[in-house]
Amino acid sequence: MMHYARNVGASAGRGAYHEAVEASEIIHQTRRRIAQLLGASRPESFIMTFNCTDGLSLAIKGLITEPDCHIITTMMEHNSVLRPLSALQEQLGIEVTYIQADKEGYIDPEEIRKAVRKNTRLIVIVHGSNVCGSVQDIAAVGKIAREHDIAYLVDAAQTVGHLPIDVNDIQVDMLAFPGHKALLGPLGTGVLYIRPGFASKLRPLKEGGTGSKSEIPRQPDFLPDRFESGSHNLIGIAGLNAGVAFLLERGMDRIRAHEVELCQAFLSHTEKVDGLTVYGPRDIEKRVGVFSVSVEGYEPGELAAVLEQHFSLLTRPGLHCAPFAHESLGTFDLGGTVRFSLGPFLAKEDVEFAANALKQIACSTALK
Repeated sequence: MMHYARNVGASAGRGAYHEAVEASEIIHQTRRRIAQLLGASRPESFIMTFNCTDGLSLAIKGLITEPDCHIITTMMEHNSVLRPLSALQEQLGIEVTYIQADKEGYIDPEEIRKAVRKNTRLIVIVHGSNVCGSVQDIAAVGKIAREHDIAYLVDAAQTVGHLPIDVNDIQVDMLAFPGHKALLGPLGTGVLYIRPGFASKLRPLKEGGTGSKSEIPRQPDFLPDRFESGSHNLIGIAGLNAGVAFLLERGMDRIRAHEVELCQAFLSHTEKVDGLTVYGPRDIEKRVGVFSVSVEGYEPGELAAVLEQHFSLLTRPGLHCAPFAHESLGTFDLGGTVRFSLGPFLAKEDVEFAANALKQIACSTALK
């Protein structure tokens, strides 16, 4: 990012001089690396967005344009899915079925199959819960979508960069994810993958300059330009490019193995502590390193404040933009939970320190 700011500073596709050419190469290299990470054959299938929410809105609102539509989603979704669907319900009168989750945050794919109707146009599901870490069987859902010729969108905000993912194996039409989480890029970056051959079903939500086909007044119909109008957040994409390069160098199997080790440490050190509840699955293979907790006698905001003030631990309290997920877990009426997130730069000692902090808070009122 510093190299871009000091030595490039140009907009891609808007000049023939050296800096503009290098700016274009930064974007092309980022697409190639993301394609390699996710097993895709065409880098142009990856649309640069400004965050995961941006990509999800493009996928949902770009596809659903008629009123006589039915959409299947789940109770575990983030507001980045729930709110676009709510807006379409108000604007177009579409119908939405919300599949219930169990107490660990899992969805039964067969319940999705049962919900399919003749006018079902889209199935959208979160891969990994941002509340409790449960990982859904998105390959099984993809098979159902393909059997019924229904468009399939996955919100992979919590899994791309955490889990090995091959877009071909999960039979997905669209996959949205942010740059600033496990891909280790900065805020203001995101990606929407569009399966080859599917883009014609998706209308752009904005039109404008692309640096290509400037002689025609209509939006170019090829990828990625069809969905990328205006200048890119190139300093952000430069950072995203470096983050993805780091993941490729380290290897997703190694990254996943380290996260599994951290998850095991967190669960083992928080087990059977009076007054402390850890929500979500205990099966390490079916979760990512997102943990929601509550301590008896503490509001979520109060617990987060104690963790920061006394232990320098930074957590997120509340409903985490996923109110239905908290309803499924039984934590909505508690005001939500406090969420811990584990990443590749943490060690087992860090996780043990956090777990011990929770034990101290649960066993003492002196910190309140």
